Amino acid sequence: MQLHNLKDDSQKVSFVEAVKTGLGRNQGVFFPELLAPLADVDSLLDMDFVTRSSKILSHLIGDELPADTIALMVQNAFNFPVKLVAVEDNIYCLELFHGPTLAFKDFGGRFMAECLAQFSQGEKTTILTATSGDTGAAVAHAFYNKPNIDVVILYPKGKISLAQQKLFTTLGNNIHCYAVDGSFDDCQAMVKNAFLDSEVKSRLGLNSANSINISRLVAQVCYYFEAIAQLPKEQRAKAHISVPSGNFGNVCAAMIGAVIGLPVAKLSATTNQNDTVPRFMLDKNWAPNTTIESLSNAMDVSKPNNWPRVQTMLDNKWFSYDDFYSTSVDESDTRAVMKKIHQTGYVAEPHTAIAFHGLKANLATDFVGVFLATAHPAKFKESVEEILNIELEMPKPLADALAKPCLAEGIANDYDILREILLAKLG
Repeated sequence: MQLHNLKDDSQKVSFVEAVKTGLGRNQGVFFPELLAPLADVDSLLDMDFVTRSSKILSHLIGDELPADTIALMVQNAFNFPVKLVAVEDNIYCLELFHGPTLAFKDFGGRFMAECLAQFSQGEKTTILTATSGDTGAAVAHAFYNKPNIDVVILYPKGKISLAQQKLFTTLGNNIHCYAVDGSFDDCQAMVKNAFLDSEVKSRLGLNSANSINISRLVAQVCYYFEAIAQLPKEQRAKAHISVPSGNFGNVCAAMIGAVIGLPVAKLSATTNQNDTVPRFMLDKNWAPNTTIESLSNAMDVSKPNNWPRVQTMLDNKWFSYDDFYSTSVDESDTRAVMKKIHQTGYVAEPHTAIAFHGLKANLATDFVGVFLATAHPAKFKESVEEILNIELEMPKPLADALAKPCLAEGIANDYDILREILLAKLG
């Protein structure tokens, strides 16, 4: 898999190098120079999830890893179900929260852990990542107690749900968590500064598990094929998928799938009030605003790192701008949509509700719609119970985590402070 840095085309790397490097020169993200189509997609859709995913990832990664190695990695990483649930006539919800941390990020986090276990060869590695909610838990659990790997997680203090926070701040050992006085974008900026710091990068063996890492992105392609595989065959060619979008890695994976042959006709990337991309789609002016806190906190991102990858595919006409929609949903509409979905008998947390809203806003009458449930409703217990006037049963992983003390340290939004901590503790 040949990739190049979207900010420095002279930097070309293999898949293995991209996974180990994380972020390219000038804070550029790596992306394939070419996305070749799959052969015989219909046969792939008849396979089980793990077998099909192994073949998709072998196709994307190429001959850098033996097919049997990739198959074992996928078997270890994707050991939980993906469920497509009918909600209304011709509208389905793709539930991606049946993994160990009850969020879609388990797919990418666990596959990345498998990759680094293959590639690191005992070298010291420090995973440094920022989280707006679910990445932290997925990465922490994927790498917990892995030999020669430390994980450092930055999150915006007081701006993620207690359940999200407790899933990763209670582990300890090789998982180090810091609550930053700032927004997710501030946390992400600190991560980027660390990657530009040659001393920190070399002494810590720095890597990132954000969706900027290509291993997470390719892993997420697989569940879109599973969504289409679970649809009735006569509906597949008219599928419209709606993805709740913050850092835009998830919808980027959907678009990669479409480019290599996934029979999805249209894509929606629906945001909350942090609407940089919806506004860009209107006037092609990139103008991020200050990040706004919302019910859908995992999407509180004004400067999405994965947008350059999406825009590359759109500008190269690998996927048509005409079939790509991006709209924003405010807080009042989020609440209203959660109630509307609940009337069907389905319980959706805020991110899922936003995906549903984006789908309904753009779904043509002769299309079938799929919207993503990216997290279990209990991860947003307080807001879901208050808005829907219900009482949620707490899944055991959350109940266990909530009973444990938070081990995170608070720090200021200051890279120099983080740098000092990292070098003293891990360098």
